[in-house]
Amino acid sequence: MKTSMLKLTAALLLAGVAGLAHAADCKVTVGVVMELTGPAGEYGQAGAKSVEMAFRDINDAGGVNGCELVADTRDSQSTSNVAVDAATQLVQVKKVPAVIGGIMSSVTIPILTSVTAPAKIVQVSPAASSPTLTQLGRDGKTNGIFFRTITSDALQGVAAAKYAIDSGFKKLAIIHVNNDFGVNMTAEFTRAYKALGGTIVSDTPYNEKQSSYASEVTAAMAGEPDGLYLVSTPVDGATIARTWISQGGVQKFLLNDGMNSPDFIDSVGADYLAEAYGTSSGTNPTKSTEYFMQNYKEFSGGIEPTNPAADRSYDAGAIVGLAIAIAGSSDPAKIREAMYKVVDPNGEPIYAGKEEFAKAMALIKDGKPIRYEGVIGPVSFDDYGDITGPFRLWKVVDGKVETMGEMSMDDVSKLKQQVQ
Repeated sequence: MKTSMLKLTAALLLAGVAGLAHAADCKVTVGVVMELTGPAGEYGQAGAKSVEMAFRDINDAGGVNGCELVADTRDSQSTSNVAVDAATQLVQVKKVPAVIGGIMSSVTIPILTSVTAPAKIVQVSPAASSPTLTQLGRDGKTNGIFFRTITSDALQGVAAAKYAIDSGFKKLAIIHVNNDFGVNMTAEFTRAYKALGGTIVSDTPYNEKQSSYASEVTAAMAGEPDGLYLVSTPVDGATIARTWISQGGVQKFLLNDGMNSPDFIDSVGADYLAEAYGTSSGTNPTKSTEYFMQNYKEFSGGIEPTNPAADRSYDAGAIVGLAIAIAGSSDPAKIREAMYKVVDPNGEPIYAGKEEFAKAMALIKDGKPIRYEGVIGPVSFDDYGDITGPFRLWKVVDGKVETMGEMSMDDVSKLKQQVQ
């Protein structure tokens, strides 16, 4: 009898070890399509590392539903057709339950319309800010599966217009990238800027990855502007800014959020950017913000946590991971429903990091609501997956971006109603 009990105990122990091995082998793979190379490569590399960090923190807290979160990251090369091919592979072949990406609107929209919306797979973008994404939701073309952790350019354009007037820009030339993001950002800005008394002397679109932008700069200089509003990405933007300066353009710039970049500043030269102003989707600091700022640079191998795509990419990864945990499975329909539950206004506040995610998993297991208050602050999603939040007003000072102020969501909304 004693021998039999020993055999049974040994068998149970072996079964337990086997069970642990099975749990360790259990993986939930999430697709990540980021612009790792090309004009937006700096953002995509930062964003991909942020998602990895969020998944690392969740896995250190025990994973989701006993499984390890894994990011299958693909490079969109900042090109729509490459992005669509990558997303198609992830959704149709890898059968991922969610896709995080892209960074640029011109990459994000084709993924949404060609891949994720038809397949009804949740897609979360940390940086695609085009108003077109909201309109696609209103038109019923997203199947309700799209979310983003950045505010729409419909509001950022208004904030930028007010900041321009307040910073002394009376007559502006505009050079903008000729894609959905650039066209929409410029349109929203122009409408508000003119209503506030500003004058647009020229509006010049450009195509990406050109070796020279001399002709665009020459066209933009017509009308003797007192500054340049440059809507671009760091690589092309630096080339355009250097050309503007070399041709004698006034060294006063208004910049979009993407130009909040050390690479852009270093490439142009801090001495030429002493009067460079910009706007970005802002944050409401939380404990998550402090955690991220203290730990991201080491995790990412040296990328600054102030990179425009970094903070909101961590939140995108954290929200997707927590949604999968709440869904209790990899069912895309359940994950979509759970996205709203991750930021339940009545839930227990949860912040970034291993300990906080362990707390979240315990609450989820007990069927209790949670409210993830992320690196960019507490957010909620509307019916179209949009968030609301403040806007950061910044300036380049001694070669570094410094915050000069903030416009609240209420202020921007009121101003938008006034200038429409």
